[in-house]
Amino acid sequence: MRLVRVLMMLFVLFAMFSAMKSFAQKFDRLDQEIAETILKDVSDDVSKNYYDPTLHGLDWNSLVQKARTNIENAHDMEEAIAQIEGLLQSLHDSHTFLIPPQHGNNFDYGWRFKIFGSRTYITEVHAGSDAEKQGVHLGDEVLAINGFRVDRQSAPLLHSAMETYLPLSSVEVKLRDSQGRVRDLRLLASVTQQPAIAGLSSWAPHEMRLKAEDAWDNARAEAVELSPDLLAIRIPAFLQTGHDVDALFAKARTHKKLIIDLRGCRGGTVDSLHAYLDHIFSHEVNFGKLVERGKVTPQTIKGNAKNAFTGDLVVLVDSETASGGEIFARVVQLEQRGTVVGDRTSGLTMAAIRIPHHAGMHPFYLYGTSVTIADTVMTDGKSLEHVGVSPDQTFLPSPADLVAHRDHVLSFGASLLGVQLTPDLASKVFVREKR
Repeated sequence: MRLVRVLMMLFVLFAMFSAMKSFAQKFDRLDQEIAETILKDVSDDVSKNYYDPTLHGLDWNSLVQKARTNIENAHDMEEAIAQIEGLLQSLHDSHTFLIPPQHGNNFDYGWRFKIFGSRTYITEVHAGSDAEKQGVHLGDEVLAINGFRVDRQSAPLLHSAMETYLPLSSVEVKLRDSQGRVRDLRLLASVTQQPAIAGLSSWAPHEMRLKAEDAWDNARAEAVELSPDLLAIRIPAFLQTGHDVDALFAKARTHKKLIIDLRGCRGGTVDSLHAYLDHIFSHEVNFGKLVERGKVTPQTIKGNAKNAFTGDLVVLVDSETASGGEIFARVVQLEQRGTVVGDRTSGLTMAAIRIPHHAGMHPFYLYGTSVTIADTVMTDGKSLEHVGVSPDQTFLPSPADLVAHRDHVLSFGASLLGVQLTPDLASKVFVREKR
């Protein structure tokens, strides 16, 4: 079954590749040498750093040689990049992947999708997009993209392929609307050229700084009082430590009840995760072990005997809660510290490092490798990778909720803590002002 899953992923990559020939650059001998250099760098990164030195029993050298042969027969750089990512996908590891040279064009599809339970729905339609013009609506069910069913297994790779590895000028989408009507649409992306240093390189330094500032601002945790007894904290990513986390929980301790919203939380740093966990336990907690290359390290937080929040706790999760967000939720469950509510999480939980590289002169390519260096095995002896966290109470929004911008999940979480919050008001709780 694992081989079938890997092959499916590779077929997705190459099927999507065939739709973007108009944006491909001519593949000459210099490009081939660059691609082979990228292949060598990333394959060496994996061989030297991957947490399992046996690479799950794969014949890595043979797979690398096969990728090298395929690169020799590639038609352009995009196809060569797909071969390299295909090699890394053979590990079936959420955190081992290629960080490719940035494409010379920016592709905005004008719509986004998300998994809810076992189904996939449109969650965003941008004004003026081709999707809007063709009548795509919030709450439409996505049945297939470019002929491939969209589910929990394929969704992460489809997102990566469309946005990073093989961006497309258009995609074929099969949708089912609220009346049960099925439509096959070809949705065009908006394609604009973005500033670059050279070739497929990165953003100019000023653009990089602005992008980093926006990302940090959007990742800041925020706290909102829902009642005199109830505070809600939304954590988009585990990045804050020290005073920032202390300040959030100083507010929490003035309330008897707390909701921590981890929906959409993609993870973050280990130090930040531990800082947040410290603030919900007043005692030391061992929550598992970190399995690294050649060693196993117990995972323990000290707790905060004086300043921990000790009241009632509800944690909200969804299909996009990943990595540190999943570990946080599972610790809450295993320690019976609170109630986890929402959807099954993504099952993307490995710990990784990112190794930068560059190659070439004209053009100059910046790229890198994300390599898994550890897996967290929880105190029940299980890893969350490819499994995720099943909530204590499953509660999913309906297509109608997406259309009406209602947040029944936060509303339900508040009701578990004795606070009445309408779904309409709940949807407005964490609307951060845009700068």
